[in-house]
Amino acid sequence: MKQRLKAIFYSFAVQLVLLHFKKFQILLIFWLALFGAVSGNFMASFGVDSLYLSPEYLGSVNAISAGIVGMSVGIFIMSWNITTFILFCRHFRFLATTTRPFLKYCINNAVIPLLFLVFYFVNAVDFDLHKELLSVSEVMTLVGGFLMGLVLIIFLSLAYFFGADITIARNMISLDPSPMALHRGVKPYIVLNSGGSRLIKVTTYLSGRLNVKAVRDVTHYSKEFLESIFSRHHFAAVLSIFIAFVFLMLVGFLLDYEMFKLPAAASITIFFAILVSVAGAFSYFLQSWSVPFAVVLIIVLNLLYRYGVIDPTNKAYGLNYSKEIQKAAYTSANLAALNTAERVTADSLRMVQVLENWKRRQGVEKPHLYIVNVSGGGTRSATFTMGVMQKLDSICGGQLMRKTFMITGASGGMLGAAYFRALSRERDLGKPIRLQDPVYVDDISKDLLNPTFSSFVARDLAAPAQKFQVGEYEYVKDRAYSFEQQLNKNTRYLLDKEFSALAKEEQEALMPTMIFNSVITRDGRKMLISTHPLSFLMKPSGDPRLQLPTDPDAVDFAALLSRQDPMNLRLLTALRMNATFPYVLPNVWLPTDPVIDVMDAGLRDNYGIETAVRFIHVFRNWIKENTTGVTLLQIKDRQGGGWEHPFESKAVSEIVTKPLLLLQLNWYKMQQYNHQDQLGMVSDLLPGQFNRISFHYLPEKEETKAALNFHLTQREKVDIRHALDNELNALGFIRFKESITIGAD
Repeated sequence: MKQRLKAIFYSFAVQLVLLHFKKFQILLIFWLALFGAVSGNFMASFGVDSLYLSPEYLGSVNAISAGIVGMSVGIFIMSWNITTFILFCRHFRFLATTTRPFLKYCINNAVIPLLFLVFYFVNAVDFDLHKELLSVSEVMTLVGGFLMGLVLIIFLSLAYFFGADITIARNMISLDPSPMALHRGVKPYIVLNSGGSRLIKVTTYLSGRLNVKAVRDVTHYSKEFLESIFSRHHFAAVLSIFIAFVFLMLVGFLLDYEMFKLPAAASITIFFAILVSVAGAFSYFLQSWSVPFAVVLIIVLNLLYRYGVIDPTNKAYGLNYSKEIQKAAYTSANLAALNTAERVTADSLRMVQVLENWKRRQGVEKPHLYIVNVSGGGTRSATFTMGVMQKLDSICGGQLMRKTFMITGASGGMLGAAYFRALSRERDLGKPIRLQDPVYVDDISKDLLNPTFSSFVARDLAAPAQKFQVGEYEYVKDRAYSFEQQLNKNTRYLLDKEFSALAKEEQEALMPTMIFNSVITRDGRKMLISTHPLSFLMKPSGDPRLQLPTDPDAVDFAALLSRQDPMNLRLLTALRMNATFPYVLPNVWLPTDPVIDVMDAGLRDNYGIETAVRFIHVFRNWIKENTTGVTLLQIKDRQGGGWEHPFESKAVSEIVTKPLLLLQLNWYKMQQYNHQDQLGMVSDLLPGQFNRISFHYLPEKEETKAALNFHLTQREKVDIRHALDNELNALGFIRFKESITIGAD
């Protein structure tokens, strides 16, 4: 028994695993990322697990989509084998004397890939049965598709190397396999040495037919003969990796065609395959110089960016970034100039006219004013928002958008609200649209994550820049462009408009005004984006003696960028700027001096309360005189209060990390506490005329809760639909119906 265990331990397969952990840990990082992605422990908040376990292709989860992911995993496994073969083969000289040495290496190097495949199938079956709600036959079809793709790539790869083996064998005839002197006491055919110390010892290996064979003595072969065999294998290996990279570049060029929009998991995995080969090349050619070279490369890239040679930044589609146009000055003096008393008065009077137009459309002397606030929360918030607004519209007889004056908020909620507003406007124009049709909930719940991640890999990282135009201005296609195009398709192209096309309808109150927010990363100020001038929202209302006169905490986008054609901004881009989920979407850089960039509105005001409260405060006198009051319809993707997800220390390590993560994990809760103060002050400003009705997405069970990302599983969609009818929301709909009745009276 002891001898058998010893034989297993010193087998080529086991010793290769040990060598990976001992010498080239950096290559194992990619396997760790794949295991983490499949298990849901790596980038779980981005929904990466669903990309792998339930891949979509052309809008469907089927054998083809699974097969494409299987092919990508096959490419990664072969890249792993090729790279490590190049790194290790010279140490295992016995391989050179075997037929098809690369095949022998792949078989013995299969421990980690096989563990991953077993792990993948266990997780995929569980995920598809319980989260995607697929039948057993459908799951088996996906598994079969994955396996077919995997086997196809491995078969083609091995066939390619079998051809290389034949060519190598023919060329080896001219080489002299003369024996070399055997140093006494050393057995180079079984021992791998490094720096005078033994790394591993190999006594047996698995053959092509999976038979256990003893390692042969190769000391009688010349060094030239062995090196020539491995060098020719290296060329074949490098050529295969180059082909994979060219393939990814081609996909990046062709992403505008539906058939080339690969499942995101496939793009990510192919990119990992290329990174494995690049990391291996660094280790092989540079060895101890790898880290210094990487540092120098980063310094060079920074210098190229600083002097404008390269520009990886994302732009606001529609704005004029021409160097001939003077950039907007982002300075304290200029912000103060945008917020003078005269300007605030003029912009306020213009907004009063919009309010008067809204009042005139209500058909009563003193209507009730509604403001819709929606929260961030990715696709789950967009879906929940659409469902709530459909029910509210049904309760008030299809008049929700007529009664609503303003919509504001963050991220996903604004996607759903913008789509509902667009549908309502199309209906008003005579289009055959039934706003309560569940197909529109299906639209907004469709996947946005796959095209975004696919573009990130194939366009942002692999393919050279491609251009597109908005009006007369040109921009680079990247993952932000892919996100907007997919959102446009999901929403039936109703959001494909520039602000200039919306300005007149919002001015005449033919549709609710939407105020989009984003956060300026330079200083935390809020960027306010609207078709209306908004200087009156740049600072809190109240006694100016209590405020810094030249330091507004918000910026009117159109006023700041007046020279850059702000009304040409794409509505889809404004929505994206409002929903710039960190890392998934790039920050948007603006043509200012100094240059500023903006990101997700949820960083400062995830619920839109701050903007709504400030608006009510500014126009409180008009509201008192012209309406029966204001109702804030708040649609949130969580209940809040902090009880459902307390920040607890459950490990010694968390005692150290807790102070660092405190702000991150309690960010939304602290916003809610602050909003309670703001709402309390508004109720004092409008005694008896202010009301708030809240709707919350509450999962039926914590384990079925929809993830905060741009992809929903079937189970999550069902859970969101059921949340509309829970006890808390049912009460909210009753209160809304009562407010409609009171307003009519």
